[in-house]
Amino acid sequence: MISTVERYLAVRRAAGFELTNTEYLLRSFARWAAKRGETHIRSGSAIAWASHTVSVAQRDARLKTICRFARYLRAEDNQHELPPANHFGYRKTRRVPHIYSAVEIRRLLDAALQLGPPHSLQPHTYATLIGLLAATGLRISEALALQFPDVTPQGLLIHKTKFRKTRLVPLHETTAAALGSYLIRRREHCGRERVFIAEDGRPLRYWHVYSTFQKLAKTANVSGSRGRRPRWHELRHTFAVRALEASPKGRQQVGQHLLALATYMGHVNIDATYWYLEATPELLRDIARAAETFIRGGQS
Repeated sequence: MISTVERYLAVRRAAGFELTNTEYLLRSFARWAAKRGETHIRSGSAIAWASHTVSVAQRDARLKTICRFARYLRAEDNQHELPPANHFGYRKTRRVPHIYSAVEIRRLLDAALQLGPPHSLQPHTYATLIGLLAATGLRISEALALQFPDVTPQGLLIHKTKFRKTRLVPLHETTAAALGSYLIRRREHCGRERVFIAEDGRPLRYWHVYSTFQKLAKTANVSGSRGRRPRWHELRHTFAVRALEASPKGRQQVGQHLLALATYMGHVNIDATYWYLEATPELLRDIARAAETFIRGGQS
């Protein structure tokens, strides 16, 4: 079964998927099946293998990985069985994101500018990083990977990141001006081509920016939803929600707006963008109003 795993991985990687965890899981399953003398996928064996982990979420993810593999194999050989994908009854839930207010973002920026040491680059680095994520909706990993050549007159060139997609992110003139001012200061310091660096000149690491953001949130008196810690990624959520709130009226125009936003944010499919509709009471009220009008036979 190892040879079929290799072919499957090669086909999907040619389509742009990285599949690091998928490769690990499929190799593990293939070795396990080989020890049992099995050359074809069997539902019972797949479920048994998937059960060899602690959480229901992990079992579900393992079994669904085998299901995708089985669908591929059954196109040429229907002796492979297709396991029941929902065998473990797991339903993924998303954490409700915290949507930052303009006041909270301002407080985070002020807290960043108070960072030490005195006369260092760090306060400007974090203030610019916060402002950039709030204004563009970039993933924190994308911002940390930025290099000087990626900052162009047309916008930010975001290289192969999640789903190995490359895109150009245009900047509002005020965002471009703020980033330009930071880059002038940044070039006075040593370090490689990375835009955002630590005090020692090395690229910023996620674990460091994560802990620093928690300190800034505490200083700024900003807390996440339901008492949870606020996160960098919620700046991306905030950008998406504000963009949707500013969507033009009319069902067709909203659909076009969503498609444009999905492309801008680098979503692999529009489902990820639709999820942002749940994020604020304002959006939910608009949806409820449109649904009520439709049910009554009107137009929205």
